[in-house]
Amino acid sequence: MALTDGTYRLGPSTARLLIRTGRAGLGRRAGHDLTIEAVRWSGEAVLVIGDPDSSSVSVTVETGSLKVREGTGGLKALTDADRAEIERTLAKRALLYTAEHPTITFRSTRVAGTPQSFEITGDLTIKGRSHPVTVHGKGSGDGLLRGWATVTQSTWGIKPYAAFLGALRLADEVRMEFEVARLEPADGPG
Repeated sequence: MALTDGTYRLGPSTARLLIRTGRAGLGRRAGHDLTIEAVRWSGEAVLVIGDPDSSSVSVTVETGSLKVREGTGGLKALTDADRAEIERTLAKRALLYTAEHPTITFRSTRVAGTPQSFEITGDLTIKGRSHPVTVHGKGSGDGLLRGWATVTQSTWGIKPYAAFLGALRLADEVRMEFEVARLEPADGPG
């Protein structure tokens, strides 16, 4: 599938949004590196291949839709109970406050490059705070688009999860990733 100019709808039926965490602290061997997926989100991409500056991307994620998909490393396997506890922690404690801040948004301010190698700079809003983020992306000949951005949680007032008096904690930097399997044209005017 070749990319063509147009307005495209993004969401879980055509793409995945992942957050990958790492561990820090003296007890890092006990914890897990997590893969968390946003399961309820939507977005729109306006592509102008010959004029990337006229292109744009916007995405809205429901903060309560973050699901733990995988936990690697650690001294023992991640259980279903562990997953449920992590998801509760994400929603309530000093992390995302999903009741007060039900969405995370990204709005591009600049798109540069080609469909094969591009950068999207924009404002990421988490917990009511907006800061610039640059997303790096690559496209393949079969139409698959992948990209990533590194985000420092504390910039948005998120205190990385810690346990055992701080001996085990999530690293402040997390990697946000996306994979678009196919682009779905938006119906009617955007």
